[in-house]
Amino acid sequence: MTITRTFAGLAAATALATTALLAAPAVAGAATVSQAAATQWGPYDSAGHRARAAGSLTVSGEDHAVLPVAATARVTGKVHDRTRDASCGWVVFRITYRTEDGNLPFKQRGIRNCTYGTPKSFTFTDKNVYEIETKVCSEAKAAKPSLNCVYGGTWKVVYLSK
Repeated sequence: MTITRTFAGLAAATALATTALLAAPAVAGAATVSQAAATQWGPYDSAGHRARAAGSLTVSGEDHAVLPVAATARVTGKVHDRTRDASCGWVVFRITYRTEDGNLPFKQRGIRNCTYGTPKSFTFTDKNVYEIETKVCSEAKAAKPSLNCVYGGTWKVVYLSK
């Protein structure tokens, strides 16, 4: 009998908590819009730990009732070159955004640091962001990251509109 009462009490508490959680969005309104919320990303290392990147992400204007995207996403961070030779550290971002016609194309941004021991800071902002992914590479100095850097390995999700 004690076990039955315990289970009945747990079931009642669970039902009460679930009801409170489900009622919260209804009180606030049907469309939930998030305010600027900063989250940390990284640190992510390249193969062999020859480069590292980390930073923060601030997302604002996320409204899933209208479009499942963030109105503005601001990424800040630092990329470190951890080699003493001629190679450079790269952090590459793939930003998927929503166009007016509803398509989800992406663009890439790469930040390079070729100075051992001195991190390079960066900041960029994009609009109508659906997803941001990143990858860290270490390779020879070049104007842009190599195809091996961009297409090899795994992208890490920094932000995904849900």
